Amino acid sequence: MTTRRPGADPDPDDERLGMTKVRDLVLIAVVAGLALWILIRYNYGSFPSLSWPSGAFLYLLAAIEVVTGFIVKARVAGRDIGRARGQLHPIAAARVMVLGKASAILGAIAFGGWAGVLVFLLNNNILDAARADRPAAVVGAIGGLALVGAALWLEHSCRAPDDPDADGDGADAAPA
Repeated sequence: MTTRRPGADPDPDDERLGMTKVRDLVLIAVVAGLALWILIRYNYGSFPSLSWPSGAFLYLLAAIEVVTGFIVKARVAGRDIGRARGQLHPIAAARVMVLGKASAILGAIAFGGWAGVLVFLLNNNILDAARADRPAAVVGAIGGLALVGAALWLEHSCRAPDDPDADGDGADAAPA
């Protein structure tokens, strides 16, 4: 870790938008799962029954992001990024990467939340309503995982071919 003098210019690498870390997504999913498990544990009777379309929307988002990832990856590989007509504008590529980061977080929250609900439902064999809600929780949890995967793919697709982080941590990159 390097220390800077007060008033010194910030390191440009400190402000760089990096790839989403899987450990961060796991932490988000665990926190969301615990929160939803606690919420549903004490308030299950006041919730309406769960329907499977409520989690199915995540599949639509995942499909859109996978398709967008293939389009962006083809443009990046073909070096078809620029300001000319018909090219992918660099700001649009940055926005797509941010969409991927935000969607990965949303998918982690969705997966964790649905998994927390599912854990409660699997442990509650007394109520018929709990058994009836299990398929919706499974659909939602898998949809959250699908969205995380699609979002990470979308984010990966935005990397430039000569990006030092493309193959690893950038340790073998030439110093600036």
